[in-house]
Formats: sequence, structure tokens, C-alpha cells
Amino acid sequence: MPKLSTVEQFVALVESGHTLQAMERYYADHATMQENAAPPRIGKPALIAHEVAALATVSQLQARCIRPILITGDVVVIRWWFEIHNLAGQAMRFEELAYQRWEAELIVQEQFFYDPGQFRQAADAPALAGS
Repeated sequence: MPKLSTVEQFVALVESGHTLQAMERYYADHATMQENAAPPRIGKPALIAHEVAALATVSQLQARCIRPILITGDVVVIRWWFEIHNLAGQAMRFEELAYQRWEAELIVQEQFFYDPGQFRQAADAPALAGS
């Protein structure tokens, strides 16, 4: 079971734009990560490689945890809000729930739940108002 302070440190790294460092520090070597019902990526190297590739397509990423963080036993649920700017400067916002299973102080399994329609709507819009 993770301590709330550990989960808060993980969230702080992600919110400060240090997602790769968060993955290095808080994911187990055998961790899995899954988008909705897609097949999971397996192993920390695969998770990090996917994140590196995703980050290469954006010029800016802002993440915010919408509290409360839910912790029960070894399960943690975090509601995330993201704003992402692609390399052309177009912005999109989306929300997701991250359902994590921890072993001690490391994430071993994570599944993201989000509405893929958020991405279609963002692709149809030229840019966010005021961005």
C-alpha cells in the first residue's frame, strides 16, 4: 500500500512536467500501462519509450491532478486534467482517470480511462480560445 506522501510526490513530479522522472522513480520494472481497453504495454522500458515518443510530438504539456486522490489498499485513482500543445502550437485539453495498482511504493499496473471523443473534438477545432 503506498503512502499518501509517496503518491503526492509522484503527482508533484508529473505536474511539474517531469513525467519521465516520475516513471523512472515510481514505476516497477515489470509495470504495465493500458489505454482504455487497448492491449497493455509491458515493462518500464516500453512505458518510457512510449512516453518519449509521445513527448516528441508536443511543444508543451501541462498536467494537473484534480483532487481528491483516492487510495484504498494498493489501489490509487487519480483524476488528471491535461493541456497539450502540439508542435504547430495547437492546443487541446482532456481529462482522464488513472487507475493504478501499487506494490509497496511502486506502480505495477496502470490503466487510463478517458473519452476518446475528446481527441476528435480537439482535432476538429483549430485551437483553444485564448491560447
